[in-house]
Amino acid sequence: MTMMMRNLAAAFAIGTAIMGLPTSAFAQEIVLRSADIHPDGYPTVDAVKYMGELVKERTGGRVEIQVFNNRQLGEEKDTIEQTRFGVIDMNRINLAPLNNLVPETGIPALPFVFRSIEHMHSVMDGPVGEDILKALEPQGLVGLAFYDSGARSFYTVGKPIRTIDDIKGMKIRVQQSDMWLAMMEALGANATPMPFGEVYSALETGVIEGAENNWPSLESSKHFEVAKFYSKTEHSMSPEVLTISKMSWDKLSPEDQAIVKQAAKDSVGKMRELWTAREAESEKVVRAAGVEVMDIDKAPFEAAMAPVYERFAATDGLKSLVQRIKDTK
Repeated sequence: MTMMMRNLAAAFAIGTAIMGLPTSAFAQEIVLRSADIHPDGYPTVDAVKYMGELVKERTGGRVEIQVFNNRQLGEEKDTIEQTRFGVIDMNRINLAPLNNLVPETGIPALPFVFRSIEHMHSVMDGPVGEDILKALEPQGLVGLAFYDSGARSFYTVGKPIRTIDDIKGMKIRVQQSDMWLAMMEALGANATPMPFGEVYSALETGVIEGAENNWPSLESSKHFEVAKFYSKTEHSMSPEVLTISKMSWDKLSPEDQAIVKQAAKDSVGKMRELWTAREAESEKVVRAAGVEVMDIDKAPFEAAMAPVYERFAATDGLKSLVQRIKDTK
């Protein structure tokens, strides 16, 4: 056999082998980088990892999700911009930093808008939730699903908040959102916006006198080590949202888009299961550390929020969203 014939035979053998392989074997592997500010083991982090397992399985390993937790890619305000411009592919974020960018996201963040966690689930799993997810797209984000963030309450250093009068004049850390600034103003507090990662030292050094968050965040951040009073106002049950960059989304095939979206939806139940367990464990840890937990009269706090609704649900469209939430069973 001549050299040419041997080369032709080898090429034929390779071609035959190639034709026997599935098309997916030649598809380029896609790795989606996902950001989260919370530490490893936090329910949102584990839920996105679970979603990644589903995506990898359903795409035969072609698409993977890598989760960069614990602020590895930056604070939420920074990662939002990076996600919008495709530097980061996916992002699990609180709605508050999105409020100024997408006004519709401010509606589920309004104080006392939900009657209970179950009511919030009904709203965000239904048409209202879908409409809010769609509102993200003009800003370069594709909304995939909503995750729980529990009920947020105030925690303080030095003195407790037992009544609405106690919070007046107190320096309270809030998320970087005009709505949260307005909420504190309505309560008579001095709002201090800052990234979540700076709160511990600010509490410890007296830069702020308090903050507000849910049980798992209070526990995982170790804020309970310095803030020894927890006042159960439960003023916000705002969910968090899982997004993907529109630029990254458009690079996926329609088939892969459908797989990613369904996997995100399927991860919601897992996240809620993890959240319920973590919430109970976090409360147990915080109480065992000697934090005084107070049930208080929420009515005066809710009544004070009228100006917030007037300002942040000012248009007919936003007022309609509020009414639809109230009408949801």
